[in-house]
Amino acid sequence: MTNNTEQDIESVASTSKWKSVAKVLIPLAIGGLLLWLVYRKMDFSAIGKIVLDGVNYYIIAFSLLFGLVANCIRGLRWQLLIEPIATPHPRKINAILTTLGNYTVNMALPRAGEFWRCAEESRYEKIPFPQLLGTLFMDRIMDLVTVGLITLGIMMGFQGFFDAFFARNPQLTQGFFAIFNSIWLYVAIIGLGIIFFLLYKYLSHVGPIRKIVTLIGRILEGLRSIWLMERKWLFILYSILLWVGYFFYFYTTFFAFDFTRSLGMGVGLISFAMSSIAVAVPVQGGVGPWHFMVIASLVAFGVTKEDAGAFALVVHTTQTIWTTAVGFVAIGLLPFVNKNYNRITQSNK
Repeated sequence: MTNNTEQDIESVASTSKWKSVAKVLIPLAIGGLLLWLVYRKMDFSAIGKIVLDGVNYYIIAFSLLFGLVANCIRGLRWQLLIEPIATPHPRKINAILTTLGNYTVNMALPRAGEFWRCAEESRYEKIPFPQLLGTLFMDRIMDLVTVGLITLGIMMGFQGFFDAFFARNPQLTQGFFAIFNSIWLYVAIIGLGIIFFLLYKYLSHVGPIRKIVTLIGRILEGLRSIWLMERKWLFILYSILLWVGYFFYFYTTFFAFDFTRSLGMGVGLISFAMSSIAVAVPVQGGVGPWHFMVIASLVAFGVTKEDAGAFALVVHTTQTIWTTAVGFVAIGLLPFVNKNYNRITQSNK
């Protein structure tokens, strides 16, 4: 009997291990495949020559500072969302360090960094995880709205470019519109809504359902944090500075290459908007989709495929290494800055 139990435990552990490996490798494989599809017809010797001799890496290094500042501002903005649900207010340094570490965790497993960030903040600040998750949802919703507004504004300002771009790449919109034109999507949404309503109305007293209802309630409480926030003007300011920082994080790299230096801020805005859309694809660091969007944008303005390919390769690689390295440092610092920290008093509003 003992042997069977041990075998069962080993089997479960082995299955769990392979699932964890698959969660990492499958998105990475998809990203690698997309990257190969983007670069498969390019002259790698020409790209290699640019990478070795055609890049001002001092400018690339300088651009990384904008990314660091922007990510620190992201942490401070999240802190504002947390403050209404926690008394006394948690430490800003924890919000910043967990935000920086989030990107490193995401490199191992896409979107897992958000859960890690909430878990670490919960551990050090003694704030319920579901409430933190709600604040993070609100943080991401605001990002979605901001990116949407930025993209819409740029599309209106450069309508000719976007019309031509999507006409040359119809596959980018066909799948999207096919989903929303399907009646089954709306049937599924209505069906799920009815199921949740019935479960809540008639079975909310049942143990497992009650726990789920409580969990959702705490998440919604976190989502309400933006209305409870005292310094909404600061939240708006942080949001503006955050995306201005991200833009210059990207646009400054234009001056590191001879073929992009004179393209101007308009092309930078278009390329930045396209790259921001690509990051939404659930693969590590947007590998593949990010390169495709940036290369296609630059080629549309007269840059050769090899030059555009070299630009995307250098910029994405250096930025990925930078954010991952900074995240490792942040993860390492968390236990040290909290060594003697014990946030005892805490009440939820």
